[in-house]
Amino acid sequence: MASPIYAPEPPADCNLCPRLVAYRISNQQAEPSWFNGAVPSVGPVDCRLLIVGLAPGRTGANRTGRPFTGDFAGDLLYRTVSEFGFARGSYAARIDDGFELDDCMVSNAVRCAPPENKPTTAEIKLCRGFLSARIADLAKLRVVLALGRIAHEQTLSALDLPRPAFPFAHAARHALPGGLILFDSYHCSRYNTNTGRLTEEMFRAVFAAIREELDA
Repeated sequence: MASPIYAPEPPADCNLCPRLVAYRISNQQAEPSWFNGAVPSVGPVDCRLLIVGLAPGRTGANRTGRPFTGDFAGDLLYRTVSEFGFARGSYAARIDDGFELDDCMVSNAVRCAPPENKPTTAEIKLCRGFLSARIADLAKLRVVLALGRIAHEQTLSALDLPRPAFPFAHAARHALPGGLILFDSYHCSRYNTNTGRLTEEMFRAVFAAIREELDA
Protein backbone atom coordinates (compact mmCIF):
# COMPACT_ATOMS: atom_id res chain seq x y z
CA MET A 1 0.00 0.00 0.00
CA ALA A 2 1.40 3.37 -1.01
CA SER A 3 2.04 5.96 1.68
CA PRO A 4 -0.69 8.59 1.84
CA ILE A 5 -0.02 12.05 0.41
CA TYR A 6 -0.90 14.66 3.00
CA ALA A 7 -2.27 18.14 2.42
CA PRO A 8 -3.00 20.68 5.18
CA GLU A 9 -6.63 19.53 5.13
CA PRO A 10 -7.95 16.03 4.43
CA PRO A 11 -10.89 15.45 2.09
CA ALA A 12 -14.21 15.26 3.92
CA ASP A 13 -14.50 11.62 2.90
CA CYS A 14 -10.97 10.68 4.02
CA ASN A 15 -10.67 6.88 4.07
CA LEU A 16 -7.36 6.31 5.87
CA CYS A 17 -8.88 4.82 9.05
CA PRO A 18 -11.37 1.97 8.49
CA ARG A 19 -12.93 2.20 11.96
CA LEU A 20 -13.53 5.93 11.64
CA VAL A 21 -14.96 5.50 8.15
CA ALA A 22 -17.39 2.87 9.46
CA TYR A 23 -18.37 5.21 12.30
CA ARG A 24 -18.88 8.05 9.82
CA ILE A 25 -21.13 5.89 7.67
CA SER A 26 -23.24 4.92 10.67
CA ASN A 27 -23.58 8.59 11.61
CA GLN A 28 -24.52 9.50 8.03
CA GLN A 29 -27.26 6.91 8.12
CA ALA A 30 -28.55 8.05 11.52
CA GLU A 31 -28.15 11.81 10.95
CA PRO A 32 -27.97 12.58 7.19
CA SER A 33 -28.24 16.34 7.74
CA TRP A 34 -25.02 16.47 9.79
CA PHE A 35 -21.57 17.26 8.37
CA ASN A 36 -20.27 13.73 9.05
CA GLY A 37 -16.79 14.05 7.61
CA ALA A 38 -13.18 14.94 8.30
CA VAL A 39 -13.56 18.34 9.95
CA PRO A 40 -11.34 21.06 8.42
CA SER A 41 -9.35 23.57 10.43
CA VAL A 42 -10.87 27.02 10.77
CA GLY A 43 -9.10 30.37 10.80
CA PRO A 44 -6.86 32.55 8.61
CA VAL A 45 -3.71 31.06 7.07
CA ASP A 46 -1.69 34.14 8.08
CA CYS A 47 -2.35 33.43 11.78
CA ARG A 48 0.34 33.43 14.44
CA LEU A 49 -1.53 31.09 16.82
CA LEU A 50 -2.61 27.50 16.11
CA ILE A 51 -4.80 25.71 18.66
CA VAL A 52 -4.77 21.91 18.44
CA GLY A 53 -7.51 19.83 20.07
CA LEU A 54 -8.06 16.09 20.15
CA ALA A 55 -10.81 15.12 17.70
CA PRO A 56 -14.30 16.21 16.59
CA GLY A 57 -17.12 15.29 18.94
CA ARG A 58 -19.95 13.30 17.43
CA THR A 59 -22.64 15.89 18.20
CA GLY A 60 -20.28 18.86 18.09
CA ALA A 61 -17.89 19.40 15.18
CA ASN A 62 -19.00 16.20 13.45
CA ARG A 63 -22.49 17.68 13.35
CA THR A 64 -21.61 21.28 12.47
CA GLY A 65 -18.43 20.92 10.41
CA ARG A 66 -16.39 23.43 12.44
CA PRO A 67 -13.91 22.44 15.17
CA PHE A 68 -15.30 22.64 18.71
CA THR A 69 -18.60 24.07 17.47
CA GLY A 70 -21.69 22.71 19.17
CA ASP A 71 -20.32 21.26 22.39
CA PHE A 72 -19.32 22.52 25.83
CA ALA A 73 -15.60 22.60 25.05
CA GLY A 74 -16.30 25.01 22.23
CA ASP A 75 -18.34 27.30 24.46
CA LEU A 76 -15.35 27.73 26.78
CA LEU A 77 -12.71 27.80 24.06
CA TYR A 78 -14.36 30.36 21.82
CA ARG A 79 -15.43 32.55 24.73
CA THR A 80 -11.80 32.68 25.88
CA VAL A 81 -10.45 33.15 22.36
CA SER A 82 -12.77 36.15 21.96
CA GLU A 83 -11.81 37.63 25.31
CA PHE A 84 -8.14 37.71 24.31
CA GLY A 85 -8.71 39.29 20.91
CA PHE A 86 -8.41 36.26 18.65
CA ALA A 87 -11.90 36.47 17.13
CA ARG A 88 -14.57 38.77 15.75
CA GLY A 89 -18.33 38.43 16.03
CA SER A 90 -20.45 36.45 18.44
CA TYR A 91 -20.11 32.70 18.82
CA ALA A 92 -23.50 30.96 18.72
CA ALA A 93 -22.43 27.32 18.23
CA ARG A 94 -23.57 27.31 14.58
CA ILE A 95 -21.51 27.19 11.42
CA ASP A 96 -23.44 30.22 10.11
CA ASP A 97 -23.18 32.38 13.25
CA GLY A 98 -20.75 34.85 11.63
CA PHE A 99 -18.06 34.13 14.21
CA GLU A 100 -14.57 34.53 12.72
CA LEU A 101 -11.15 33.81 14.17
CA ASP A 102 -8.52 36.56 13.98
CA ASP A 103 -4.77 35.75 14.03
CA CYS A 104 -5.75 32.26 15.21
CA MET A 105 -6.56 28.86 13.70
CA VAL A 106 -8.24 25.92 15.43
CA SER A 107 -7.61 22.34 14.35
CA ASN A 108 -7.55 18.81 15.75
CA ALA A 109 -4.96 16.08 16.12
CA VAL A 110 -7.48 13.65 14.59
CA ARG A 111 -9.86 15.08 12.00
CA CYS A 112 -12.69 12.49 12.05
CA ALA A 113 -14.99 11.79 14.97
CA PRO A 114 -13.97 8.61 16.82
CA PRO A 115 -16.36 6.37 18.78
CA GLU A 116 -16.58 7.48 22.43
CA ASN A 117 -14.19 10.36 21.61
CA LYS A 118 -11.26 7.91 21.77
CA PRO A 119 -9.06 7.58 18.68
CA THR A 120 -6.69 4.63 18.60
CA THR A 121 -2.92 4.98 18.51
CA ALA A 122 -2.94 3.88 14.86
CA GLU A 123 -5.57 6.47 13.94
CA ILE A 124 -3.64 9.23 15.69
CA LYS A 125 -0.50 8.24 13.78
CA LEU A 126 -2.28 8.03 10.43
CA CYS A 127 -3.76 11.51 10.85
CA ARG A 128 -0.46 13.08 11.89
CA GLY A 129 0.56 13.97 8.34
CA PHE A 130 -2.32 16.43 8.04
CA LEU A 131 -1.13 18.30 11.13
CA SER A 132 2.45 18.34 9.83
CA ALA A 133 1.25 19.80 6.54
CA ARG A 134 -1.05 22.25 8.31
CA ILE A 135 1.78 23.59 10.47
CA ALA A 136 4.17 23.80 7.52
CA ASP A 137 1.63 25.83 5.55
CA LEU A 138 1.31 28.55 8.21
CA ALA A 139 4.11 30.92 7.25
CA LYS A 140 3.58 33.37 10.13
CA LEU A 141 2.97 30.79 12.87
CA ARG A 142 4.69 31.59 16.17
CA VAL A 143 2.70 29.77 18.87
CA VAL A 144 0.94 26.40 19.09
CA LEU A 145 -1.45 25.69 21.95
CA ALA A 146 -2.01 21.99 22.61
CA LEU A 147 -5.24 21.14 24.40
CA GLY A 148 -4.42 17.94 26.23
CA ARG A 149 -1.62 15.40 26.21
CA ILE A 150 -2.54 13.73 22.91
CA ALA A 151 -2.58 17.06 21.07
CA HIS A 152 0.75 17.92 22.71
CA GLU A 153 2.36 14.64 21.69
CA GLN A 154 0.88 14.77 18.19
CA THR A 155 2.26 18.28 17.69
CA LEU A 156 5.75 17.22 18.73
CA SER A 157 5.62 14.15 16.48
CA ALA A 158 4.30 16.26 13.60
CA LEU A 159 7.38 18.45 14.02
CA ASP A 160 9.64 15.38 14.33
CA LEU A 161 10.67 16.37 17.86
CA PRO A 162 11.35 13.97 20.78
CA ARG A 163 8.50 13.83 23.27
CA PRO A 164 10.67 13.25 26.39
CA ALA A 165 12.46 16.54 25.77
CA PHE A 166 9.20 18.51 26.07
CA PRO A 167 6.97 16.92 28.76
CA PHE A 168 3.30 17.85 28.87
CA ALA A 169 2.14 19.96 31.81
CA HIS A 170 -0.71 22.40 32.15
CA ALA A 171 0.46 25.99 31.47
CA ALA A 172 3.88 24.77 30.32
CA ARG A 173 5.78 26.83 27.76
CA HIS A 174 8.20 25.00 25.49
CA ALA A 175 10.66 26.81 23.22
CA LEU A 176 11.01 24.45 20.27
CA PRO A 177 13.90 24.20 17.80
CA GLY A 178 13.20 26.45 14.85
CA GLY A 179 11.57 29.19 16.91
CA LEU A 180 8.03 27.92 17.57
CA ILE A 181 6.64 28.17 21.09
CA LEU A 182 4.42 25.34 22.32
CA PHE A 183 2.01 26.04 25.17
CA ASP A 184 0.08 23.29 26.95
CA SER A 185 -3.33 23.28 28.60
CA TYR A 186 -5.58 20.61 29.94
CA HIS A 187 -8.35 20.04 27.42
CA CYS A 188 -11.35 22.33 27.95
CA SER A 189 -13.76 19.39 28.11
CA ARG A 190 -16.84 19.29 30.28
CA TYR A 191 -15.29 16.46 32.28
CA ASN A 192 -12.16 18.47 33.11
CA THR A 193 -14.09 21.57 34.10
CA ASN A 194 -16.72 19.66 36.08
CA THR A 195 -14.06 17.84 38.09
CA GLY A 196 -12.04 21.00 38.69
CA ARG A 197 -9.01 19.71 36.83
CA LEU A 198 -9.33 22.82 34.65
CA THR A 199 -10.97 26.04 35.82
CA GLU A 200 -11.84 29.00 33.64
CA GLU A 201 -9.19 30.99 35.50
CA MET A 202 -6.55 28.38 34.68
CA PHE A 203 -7.58 28.40 31.03
CA ARG A 204 -7.60 32.20 30.86
CA ALA A 205 -4.10 32.31 32.37
CA VAL A 206 -2.74 30.21 29.50
CA PHE A 207 -4.28 32.58 26.96
CA ALA A 208 -2.94 35.57 28.87
CA ALA A 209 0.55 34.08 28.55
CA ILE A 210 0.05 33.49 24.83
CA ARG A 211 -1.21 37.03 24.31
CA GLU A 212 1.86 38.36 26.14
CA GLU A 213 4.11 36.15 23.99
CA LEU A 214 2.63 37.42 20.74
CA ASP A 215 2.55 41.05 21.84
CA ALA A 216 6.16 41.10 23.03
